[in-house]
Amino acid sequence: MYSQPILVVGAAGKTGLRVAAKLEEKGVDVRRGSRSSDVPFDWEDPATWAPALHGATKAYVTYFPDLAFPGAVEKLEAFTKVAAASGLKHIVLLSGRGEHHARLGEEVARNSGIPFTIVRAAWFAQNFSEGYLRDPILAGVLPMPGGDIAEPIIDIDDIADVAVAALTEEGHEGELYEVTGPRLMTFAEMAYVLSQATGRQVQHLSITFEDFHANVAASGDDFVADVFTAIARETLDGRNAHTTNGVERALGRKPRDFAVFATAAASRGMWNAAA
Repeated sequence: MYSQPILVVGAAGKTGLRVAAKLEEKGVDVRRGSRSSDVPFDWEDPATWAPALHGATKAYVTYFPDLAFPGAVEKLEAFTKVAAASGLKHIVLLSGRGEHHARLGEEVARNSGIPFTIVRAAWFAQNFSEGYLRDPILAGVLPMPGGDIAEPIIDIDDIADVAVAALTEEGHEGELYEVTGPRLMTFAEMAYVLSQATGRQVQHLSITFEDFHANVAASGDDFVADVFTAIARETLDGRNAHTTNGVERALGRKPRDFAVFATAAASRGMWNAAA
């Protein structure tokens, strides 16, 4: 069934790492696509695309760091043309919920001529355990803009499970799975759950978008901060304050609760200072 490889673009990222591992657990021949892979893939180097796609029948595609980055949609369109020419039979695209540029990327997949599945994801729970928010949580604060806006935060393992199902099972072509967690939560409520899971007091600190930009810039660079802040301004306005049944439609089960994620992450030592 899996005699030809499945390409995982962004295999070193949060979702790609999990998708690749889950596919390998199923016995799939996975071609990990990243700058450091045996067969490298680099969005900034189109010459790497065709070799990475060679012989692959399916691909899981993420754009690092986000489809909102300038030029991302154009590069995705160029990539799909190379993919179509290489004979790719199915593309599973990770998209962002409530993001204008992500919707443009979705249209690229729809118009590519390649059978597609779109996974449109809510805010990642793992941003708190693996992303730039981990260190503030270790310090006892969850600094986020948006005030009391509620988000249906999702466990990345659910995203990966949906992607793997789309890549290995029948019946997912042409589907849009908008995936969220099972409930709406404010950042203050998330901070409370994190306090319970970690055994340390974590308090939501409501900050301005300007402060958010400064925090992201301090852990990366100004360009990344510009884009992430633009995404935060766009999406933290209540537009995503509702849950969906995407996980249940794709997998036949409900998504994991944030409290389950937090407890599991804490038990793995994700908020230990030396982690």
